[in-house]
Amino acid sequence: QVQLVESGGGSVQAGGSLRLSCRISGRSFPHYCIQWFRQFTGKEREAVAAIYNDYGGYAYYADSVKGRFTISRDNTKNMVYLQMNSLQPEDTAIYICAAEPTGCRGTVRGTAMYWGQGTQVTVSS
Repeated sequence: QVQLVESGGGSVQAGGSLRLSCRISGRSFPHYCIQWFRQFTGKEREAVAAIYNDYGGYAYYADSVKGRFTISRDNTKNMVYLQMNSLQPEDTAIYICAAEPTGCRGTVRGTAMYWGQGTQVTVSS
């Protein structure tokens, strides 16, 4: 079992920055992927970014966030971060951390076995 707890959400003005954190606890899989999704009000969930936990490097960024968001991890602390810069009102959503033991290939389809509760990000114009 894997538990994920997000933090770092809040309200910012357009152009501002936030860093989301995802604390991961429980059983560790050698190839599991940590993902960030976002849920817009009244719309489907969207994959934002993903990173392999033990093998480094990013695996995926949505086109809408490339160049603005950066995913990273600190294996010594069991943490994954999402640095969000140049935030815009259209980034307003609930951001959810997820983990998938089979890797990141299913990220775009929303494939993840474990999910956090999410943290709200609100960007005002």
